[in-house]
Amino acid sequence: MTMPTTRERVSAAPPGASRDAAFAEALDVLRDRRDEFNSQHYVPADFIDLLKRTGMYRASTPAIFGGEPMSPTEFMSRVERISAIDPATGWVASFGSALVYLAALPIDSQREIYAQGPDVAYAGGLFPMQEARRVPGGYVCSGVWQFASGCRGADVLGIGLLGGPETEGRPLTAVVSPDDVEIIDNWQVAGMKATGSHSLRAHELFVPEHMTFVRGGAPTVDEPLTRYPALSYAAQVLAVVTLGAARGALDYAIEVGAERTSITGGSSKGNRPVYKLGIARGEAELRSARAFFFDVTEEVWVKAQQRQVITDEDRAMLRLAATHAAHVGRSVVMQAFDLAGTGAIYETHPLQRYLQDALVPAQHAMLQSSTYEAAGSMLLGLAPGIPSFP
Repeated sequence: MTMPTTRERVSAAPPGASRDAAFAEALDVLRDRRDEFNSQHYVPADFIDLLKRTGMYRASTPAIFGGEPMSPTEFMSRVERISAIDPATGWVASFGSALVYLAALPIDSQREIYAQGPDVAYAGGLFPMQEARRVPGGYVCSGVWQFASGCRGADVLGIGLLGGPETEGRPLTAVVSPDDVEIIDNWQVAGMKATGSHSLRAHELFVPEHMTFVRGGAPTVDEPLTRYPALSYAAQVLAVVTLGAARGALDYAIEVGAERTSITGGSSKGNRPVYKLGIARGEAELRSARAFFFDVTEEVWVKAQQRQVITDEDRAMLRLAATHAAHVGRSVVMQAFDLAGTGAIYETHPLQRYLQDALVPAQHAMLQSSTYEAAGSMLLGLAPGIPSFP
């Protein structure tokens, strides 16, 4: 294994006006290039570098390694804004949060990863978990791993390994260099095309033990963001993409509804009762789900900052709010699609972007309908019934 990678690191702009300008520039570029990203099925490395300039990829780097951790609310609000322009790119940007996983690595391993700077893009192809051969000093890994979102612009990658007695059966993540694996170009999907969630392949790859960790394991760095529940956060950053998609879809529907005439020459769409009702209900449902989502986030974040105990009920509420956001956001996008009428069926229609991408997050294992049931079980004092919950 080679670490660090041959990819040159880009640093964030200085905090304040320069970084705000970098974020505004990234949004403008995204509006111009989102169709390009969608057609090529990945967000390219040069745009990942633009996101690095905004601070998104040092937002979960521990401060002791030069990072500038953002609160979950601040980070996810930025992902939401990106997703309102292009949800798939928002999904890729959301992995700026993924460095919280790496906090479970030994301190010296983290120091090695951040040696070239704190702006690190991480992507993981964790499933299916593969059985690795234990050898002195580490593991020899072979296999194919799916769903490595953002892998074409990543600085480091994670692959999933089955645990053994030394991990009490808990699965491991092995941190590897992009130079050491092959990206299999197989992301042929209907939604979230631009996430570039291709598969990774390795053959007889040696990974030192100090570059492996239990996913969601106890962090070796003690900072507020590493105290925030990592697995819950992983679900949240994906769910907030759907909130952004719903915002983008509703904004489009409001803009169209404000036009004075329709294509048929009749009254404008916005003057029709069904359109008014649809806009109002969509707005109310989206804002309600968003308020619940960020309210719970802030409650648990205060606990993380103040070193208070974060309970299983807290984690369950984070998971419930995330699942609810993904499902309500999807419903709101569908409502906007219904209001748009026949024209929205064309592939080039602006709502197609939101429709196709917004269907995906609620399909994710961490946000499927079963997680509603698991959260309800925990609120009733029962076992959740699904693994890795909450």
